[in-house]
Amino acid sequence: MQDVTLLLREMTDGDERAPEVLLPLVYDELKRLASGYMRNEREGHTLQTTALVHEAYVRLVDWKNADWQNRAHFFAVAAQMMRKILVDYARKHRSKKRGSGGQRIALDDAITFAAEKDLDLFALNEALTQLESFDERQCRIIELRFFGGLTIEETAEVMKLAPATVKNEWTMARTWLYTQLSIKK
Repeated sequence: MQDVTLLLREMTDGDERAPEVLLPLVYDELKRLASGYMRNEREGHTLQTTALVHEAYVRLVDWKNADWQNRAHFFAVAAQMMRKILVDYARKHRSKKRGSGGQRIALDDAITFAAEKDLDLFALNEALTQLESFDERQCRIIELRFFGGLTIEETAEVMKLAPATVKNEWTMARTWLYTQLSIKK
């Protein structure tokens, strides 16, 4: 873990070899994140897990002026990046089919959404965008916890908050998100 944080700092400082050295250290975790996303995608999805990992990694290391704090911060941003890639991919796919219906994903147990766990990816993205417009912190907590797979403690570390604050905000954001997604069904 120290090596990852050190390499992230070197990448922030402009070391051009750092991304190449970093990849083998983070690849398995990125693949785990991508697998979680892809497991919930529709049958016959043409984007493969490996392609999602590579696309996210290329975007992350090409990100100029990134100030990587630590390993948890990197994986949190990687999770956000994967979400954006999948939403963009779904939009392109949907526009090709001209309104053939939304792509469906299932939220995992990180957000315990009662019995109805299938959601429309676009509805989820829209709800998160709406949440971000009035409470950026809660939106970021949802992204870090659900999409990033971070624990309460890791989320608190990334956001520089007390774990109790993250836990309370997580509960409120989850409740709000569930209500919004229930209304759209």
